[in-house]
Amino acid sequence: MDVRVAGTTAAEAEAIARALAARFGERVRVFADRDGEPVAESDPPDGTGRDGDDAAGPTDREAALWAEIEDILDGGPEAYRQRQREAGKLFVRDRLDRWFPEGLTFEDGKFANFDAWHPSAPGEGDGDRLPADGLITGAATFEGRAVHFMANDYTVKAGSMAEKGVEKFLRMQERALKTGRPVLYLMDSSGGRIDQQTGFFANREGIGKFYYNHSRLSGAVPQVCVLYGPCIAGAAYTPVFADFTVMVEGSAMAIASPRMVEMVTGEEISMDELGGPGVHAAESGSADLVAADESEARSLVARLFAYLPDNADADPPRTEGRDPAKSPDGIDAVVPEAPRKAYDVRDLLDRLADEGSVLELKSEYGAEIVTAFARLDGRPVGVVANQPARRAGAIFPDAAEKAAEFVWTCDAYGIPLLYLCDTPGFMAGSSVEKEGILEAGKKMIYATSAATVPKQCVVVRKAYGAGIYAMSGPAYDTESTLALPGAEIGIMGPEAAINAVYARKLADIDDPAERERREAELREEYREGIDVHRMASEVVIDELVPPSTLREELVGRFGFYETVEKERPEKKHGTVL
Repeated sequence: MDVRVAGTTAAEAEAIARALAARFGERVRVFADRDGEPVAESDPPDGTGRDGDDAAGPTDREAALWAEIEDILDGGPEAYRQRQREAGKLFVRDRLDRWFPEGLTFEDGKFANFDAWHPSAPGEGDGDRLPADGLITGAATFEGRAVHFMANDYTVKAGSMAEKGVEKFLRMQERALKTGRPVLYLMDSSGGRIDQQTGFFANREGIGKFYYNHSRLSGAVPQVCVLYGPCIAGAAYTPVFADFTVMVEGSAMAIASPRMVEMVTGEEISMDELGGPGVHAAESGSADLVAADESEARSLVARLFAYLPDNADADPPRTEGRDPAKSPDGIDAVVPEAPRKAYDVRDLLDRLADEGSVLELKSEYGAEIVTAFARLDGRPVGVVANQPARRAGAIFPDAAEKAAEFVWTCDAYGIPLLYLCDTPGFMAGSSVEKEGILEAGKKMIYATSAATVPKQCVVVRKAYGAGIYAMSGPAYDTESTLALPGAEIGIMGPEAAINAVYARKLADIDDPAERERREAELREEYREGIDVHRMASEVVIDELVPPSTLREELVGRFGFYETVEKERPEKKHGTVL
């Protein structure tokens, strides 16, 4: 007989092997994983009894319990296990082995719903396998950090959730509130188990309380969700409530299944088209990161955790500092002198941040702003940077919304903020007004205003209109406002300003050459008024910084202000979400 007990020690494996050999009268091999060598072996004893203390060991009763545990660990029917393999997905227990190679610290509720399905249990079930009620919860060590976790078993009724699994989920969340430790949600669920909804759907302690608890945990401990397959209906809210969501290619989340969508609306659509990674990474903004496979998903979450504290009262983890991938000496060459010329702000980050430390989130959504974690000499910072390579870095509604959520999350977990400002301001026009540019801009400005972490603002090139407000300019309790040479701060750029103020006067000039000369003259006069040297002279900015020293300047300022404490007006909360 071969059995597998994940995470077992050598001593435990030997005891299990002896007990099962004695119970079933045959040779037993115990494996810690599916592909390795046995960690213990035992032949059945020659006699049926035990003589003296030297023969003391696990009884038949314990052997029977181990056999039941092994049965539970096998998950749902083999046919469904095979479907997982064919879909390129790991069986949930194998997935947990990869996430937590040292084994689980403990599992809660392994025997959930045992009476309903196991043939050795009292009562009569319907013959369906429901091991652990399709949901595994417990605690483990991830990248050296103690975490709570839950994981759906898709081999059990498509990872659907019912009364006992819901109870385990709620207990796990409530224990996280007590311990102040992060939570990992490894999701692969078709939603609530419709044919067993009694006892969990609308109850006071039912599935609806998931989201109540998500709300209580939000900003208290990091919540990170990984999607491996379909997450439908109620299951789809856990990913969007989490602080960060990683979607594996082939996964999806939606408020209803394609079948339900067709029934309600008549629309025929695939699961991927309805709510796949492409939809949520680029269009809805609900996915922070997309992983090619399960291995990359774990790696991405490991990188995320490297920036996050255990809870809101702890400090974000520091590391040894590293030099940037490229020399800061080239910063001035990266930023074009012409205000309208495009460049990729990631090239600037390559010369500011520690090498290999930049982790961009929601890169395809609201791409006019880059939101990323990075390190400056080992210190984690949240970067909010205008992206001149996309629509000149103008702020559109989705970019403003993305930035607001990122700022809000960084502030919740004590991660300092670095704003790199190079924007013509908020986009104008009927289209963006219909999309809610004012509402989205309000949220970004509100998040920046409410943030109490140390903030540094760098005017890289242009800061026109309310862009300087959203990007944490001088009025926003920023610890420092710095600028590079060639920066401009004004209500609008010279071209727009001259058109707004002098359009009629210029139109009255009949000679085209004279009109062009006068227009150029007016632009230069206006540009002198918004030039960074004047702003430095009037102490609008704190310091005009040589580009090659910008990284050094930021490292020093973030270090100096790391213990800053800010007070906000006493109130229940603001009215802006």
